[in-house]
Amino acid sequence: MHIRKEADQATLRWCVERMMQEAGEHQPGAYLLGQHLAHIMLIQALRQYLAEHPAGGTGWLFGIVDKHLGAALGAIHADPAQPWTLQTLAERASMSRSTFALRFRETVGMAPIEYLTQWRMLLAGERLTHGSDSLASIAAGLGYESESAFSTAFKRVMGCTPRRYERGGVI
Repeated sequence: MHIRKEADQATLRWCVERMMQEAGEHQPGAYLLGQHLAHIMLIQALRQYLAEHPAGGTGWLFGIVDKHLGAALGAIHADPAQPWTLQTLAERASMSRSTFALRFRETVGMAPIEYLTQWRMLLAGERLTHGSDSLASIAAGLGYESESAFSTAFKRVMGCTPRRYERGGVI
């Protein structure tokens, strides 16, 4: 394990050094290479973080690396508009509902449907501030049957109305 940690650190150092070299030389493809090096650095940093917490921790990262929970989280992220229920998510994780719910809460730090709602609202916030879709379109695209239901959920999670958020009135 110690050798692996040293190798991961060496890879990170090499990436940083190479990125600095590319930034200074201004050769063709330097920007693209810099992006790829940044991706490698992120992956290595996440691997190192996970390796330093072998007993696990709490958060979505620990949920993603869990074989069963990762399947459910992947499904949520791939199709947030799907009408997910505790049962359908537990089936994705190949677990019973009660075992899934408990393990999800312990690993991710919140209930599965709460996570789903928060994920939807983060996506909605991004679309409100960087997109041109109507509120009704955003709501439908995230699985809400009405703009009203979406607005209520958004205000509960984000602390303000979608319109206020869109105008930059986020506190």
